[in-house]
Amino acid sequence: MKVNELKYELHNPDVIDLLSERYEILRRLAEQKWINNNNVYISNSEWSIMGRIYKKQLTISDVAKGVDFSRQATHKFIKSLEAKELVEVSSVQHSKKHKAINMTEFGKTCYEKNILYKREIEQQLIQTLGEVEVTKLKEILTLNWDIEQLKV
Repeated sequence: MKVNELKYELHNPDVIDLLSERYEILRRLAEQKWINNNNVYISNSEWSIMGRIYKKQLTISDVAKGVDFSRQATHKFIKSLEAKELVEVSSVQHSKKHKAINMTEFGKTCYEKNILYKREIEQQLIQTLGEVEVTKLKEILTLNWDIEQLKV
C-alpha cells in the first residue's frame, strides 16, 4: 500500500481531528508494512502492550494500569501474545496473586523489526516534508501541553 492510496481530503481542520486523521493514516501504513513483511498478525493493542514490556520486568497488573483498555481486555491481549509466542507469563516469586510478563526472543525480534518499519515511514515523511518540519513536529508533540489543566 502506497501513501497516495491512503490520501484523502482532511475534512476537519481542528487540531484534534487533524492529529487523529494523520495518526490513523500513519498507523495503517505501519500496520500494512508489518503485514506485507511478516506472517504473524499483531493488533495495535498488542503492539501497545509489547511497547510497555520491551526490555522491562513488569507484572500483568502493571501493564493493565498503563494501557487505555480494561483489565479484562489486557488479559485477553496478553493471552493472544502468549499464544503467538511473543511473550511468556510466569509466576512472581513470593506472590501467588501476581504474574510476570516478559517478551520472548521472537517477541523482541518482532518488536525491533516494527521499530525499523516505523523509522522507514519517518524517513519517508522527512523526504516529503523536510527534516526541519519533521523535527519541529516531533518537538511540538513532545512538549508539555499541560493537558490535565484543560477543562472538560
